Amino acid sequence: MTPIVSIKNLSKTYASGFDALKNINIDIARGEIFALLGPNGAGKTTLINIVCGIANRTSGDIQVDGRDIVRDYRIVRAMIGLVPQELSTDMFETVFNTVSFSRGLFGKPRNPQIIEKVLRDLSLWDKKDNRIMTLSGGMKRRVLIAKALSHEPSILFLDEPTAGVDVELRKDMWGVVRALRASGVTVILTTHYIEEAEEMADRVGVIAKGELILVEDKVELMRKLGQKKMVLDLQVPLDAVPASLAAHGLERADSGNKLIFHYDTRSDRTGITALLNDLRDAGLAFKDLTTTQSSLEDIFVELVRNSK
Repeated sequence: MTPIVSIKNLSKTYASGFDALKNINIDIARGEIFALLGPNGAGKTTLINIVCGIANRTSGDIQVDGRDIVRDYRIVRAMIGLVPQELSTDMFETVFNTVSFSRGLFGKPRNPQIIEKVLRDLSLWDKKDNRIMTLSGGMKRRVLIAKALSHEPSILFLDEPTAGVDVELRKDMWGVVRALRASGVTVILTTHYIEEAEEMADRVGVIAKGELILVEDKVELMRKLGQKKMVLDLQVPLDAVPASLAAHGLERADSGNKLIFHYDTRSDRTGITALLNDLRDAGLAFKDLTTTQSSLEDIFVELVRNSK
């Protein structure tokens, strides 16, 4: 199936010589939630701005539903809804009017029923006559989403959608995003909240210093999250792992004073019982045993560290 967004060899270099993006390649499937994860200044917003036509690329090819973003700009832009980081909207206008105005910007005819549906879906209908300035920060961000959805786009870009939003409202907005995906909208979001990517995304891309260093299915990431590490603090240090223990894939650490065993908590058998039996048979005793589990944050930090 043809991806709804296809980015090939995309680079962005500013006049100063700064490389904001370096040879980015991503294909995004229709109807998926794709999370672009990275620290501040990694290039997430630059990437979104280029796809949405707000910034120019230096090189590369970008197609949206098979159309070039420059040659077919008007068609492509009508397919895209963008929710920027900044809470920028007319503070003196009502919620209903500002969302209706956004629909008109794309040449769409007036349709109060569609505006009502968007506002109801975002729990904003009871605020429709309120001026934007009277809303909380979380509600203002929902208004930005409503504006982005007012012209019925098939692709929604969310740039740090829950920045500055409290934990409870953040979870509410996760539900909103999942509902949008269920309705057929492709959602592409940037975030530096690890749990946001873990909670919502079908796939996760990690970007650092303008380079895409990982794109992976979340199921595979969850498999990695199931990996735990057991550290055995030995009574007597080892010069080498005995051949009888080779099948367990043990690692020597701390000059042979420790053995490290990796296992999967999601598998039917972790292999711990067999390892302990083999340790006993090999005459190896340990003073202490500890276990730790990797997290998506651990993976992210390690990837970013390795990219430096």
